[in-house]
Amino acid sequence: MGISQLISQTVGFPTVRLRRLRMTEQFRKMVAETQLSVNDLIYPLFVCPGQNVKREVRSMPGVYQQSIDNLIHDCEQIYKLGIPAVILFGIPEHKDEYGSEAYDENGIIQRAVRALKKEIPELVVITDVCLCEYTSHGHCGIVKEVAPGKYEIANDETVELLAKEALSHAEAGADMVAPSDMMDGRVAAIRKILDENGFQNIPIMAYSAKYASGFYGPFREAAESAPKFGDRKSHQMDPANSDEAIREVALDILEGADIVMVKPALAYLDVIYRVKQEFKVPVAAYQVSGEYSMIKAAALNGWIDEQRIMLETLTAIKRAGADLILTYFAKDVARILT
Repeated sequence: MGISQLISQTVGFPTVRLRRLRMTEQFRKMVAETQLSVNDLIYPLFVCPGQNVKREVRSMPGVYQQSIDNLIHDCEQIYKLGIPAVILFGIPEHKDEYGSEAYDENGIIQRAVRALKKEIPELVVITDVCLCEYTSHGHCGIVKEVAPGKYEIANDETVELLAKEALSHAEAGADMVAPSDMMDGRVAAIRKILDENGFQNIPIMAYSAKYASGFYGPFREAAESAPKFGDRKSHQMDPANSDEAIREVALDILEGADIVMVKPALAYLDVIYRVKQEFKVPVAAYQVSGEYSMIKAAALNGWIDEQRIMLETLTAIKRAGADLILTYFAKDVARILT
């Protein structure tokens, strides 16, 4: 007989009153099982060319495309709020079918990283490693025509470019790289090229269980990365599958991932839980653009209490097992928690 069964058979109401420890704010804080901390937060940022640029993303109130000068000002505030890390997404000056600005040493991310590490060296700068923002077709890799009118993303050729991109980010001063493409074998290729070039201590945060989700719409506006044709179901995961997520995570860990990520978060709390229970490694979860925008839209219409729902959803993500949360609410949360 388990302890819970034993207790339930021998002790009950009125001796047991679970409300006793809910009666005051102090009691509730003392016995809270899940603690959301500013140290859990990673703030996503979109950096673009130009000077003094700060364009609000129409579908993401409070989120901006920013030039490097404004990015630095924003990150100074972020650091003062105690948020330990940011993750950068780049909007290049020019796009081509190979996404060549993604791995250009003078690309927008590479310049942004150098500027941030010069001005705010203590801030952890993570870089997204993918090609979708940089390709003219908007896909995450090299697109090949395999039959008349039929196209496929070439996995192995794409992995070579992703490894080059990750190395260029490390050379610029990135503290961590985060491959989000979902190509097979890319973590191993990135680990190999980093190690061969003296970056053995740069961690990899792999988007290991990234689903082909409908929640990414606003992000594609922010990053200007919507595919011009087709979709991403050939490489991102089927929302119906969770066993497959365990296989993906296991492979990324074997290939050298230091942190594994589940994306999106709220519709995949069960996957976050399974990953944490199965592997006991640092787990990140991305509260993605659609999750953010739905809360914002409902709050702007007066339908919900934004702050309450924001904290409730982030606590749920943490309770499911996430150690780190990428969220556009990071600054708002930090102001509350600090």
